[in-house]
Amino acid sequence: MKFDMHCHTKEGSLDGKVPIAEFAARLQEMGFDGMLVSDHDSYNGYRAWKKIRDAFREKDTPWEQEDAGEKDFLVLKGVEYDTIDAGHILVIMPEGVKLKILELRGLPVLFLIEIVHRHGGILGPAHPCGEKYLSITNTRKHRNCLAVMDRFDFLEGFNACESHESNARAMEIAEEYGKPAFGGSDAHRPDCVGLGFTEFQGKIACESDLIRLVKEKGQESCVCGGEYYTHTTKSRIGRANSILVESFWFYNRVGSMLRHRKRKRELGKMYIRIK
Repeated sequence: MKFDMHCHTKEGSLDGKVPIAEFAARLQEMGFDGMLVSDHDSYNGYRAWKKIRDAFREKDTPWEQEDAGEKDFLVLKGVEYDTIDAGHILVIMPEGVKLKILELRGLPVLFLIEIVHRHGGILGPAHPCGEKYLSITNTRKHRNCLAVMDRFDFLEGFNACESHESNARAMEIAEEYGKPAFGGSDAHRPDCVGLGFTEFQGKIACESDLIRLVKEKGQESCVCGGEYYTHTTKSRIGRANSILVESFWFYNRVGSMLRHRKRKRELGKMYIRIK
């Protein structure tokens, strides 16, 4: 089954330009079987898809259901989480698990790993060798990369918006640590949709199927690849990209501070449930 495992929607990401319905339709036309919605610290894109899906399920005619891609195309719920110390992490939880804290960026990566695993999910670094602050090997967790990498379930081996060098190093890390390598477009714009892919060696009908497949088959669960997107923001603005990267660090740090109380409250609720 062929999936785009890194997708940003207009409904869920501030910098997303493609509505979820258009994203799904484009991928289906390209021969994909599904997608992982991975908006920044938000499930709003997936919520928008659920409304569309439920609306079509209420209709009676088979043509309308097929036209919506409901029967043949699978949309999985995920999130690209902004940690405070290890860049962006892709998180996939079982379909019945709802954790508000995953929409409150700023957790340290070790806390994130513990929470996700405790609730039956899987996670791995997005573009692990990419931009400063956004990618685990270019954050302050780099020195402790070994201990952290051992605890991930996968990593992103191909990202259509990264460089050849970045992806090549990511694949080396996947091989070194024996992790499955996912591929995705990281698309924010229509012309990038579907440029990255992951082909899974098994049947997937929901998030739990994907989680089980990755845990049981490991590196043999999938292969990844794709084409490179040449119109990224960093390629257009050149050296000014360093200013954008530094401003993201400031944005993420301030945002994390503002959400500290909410995260603390959610962690308290989770602790009470566990006890």
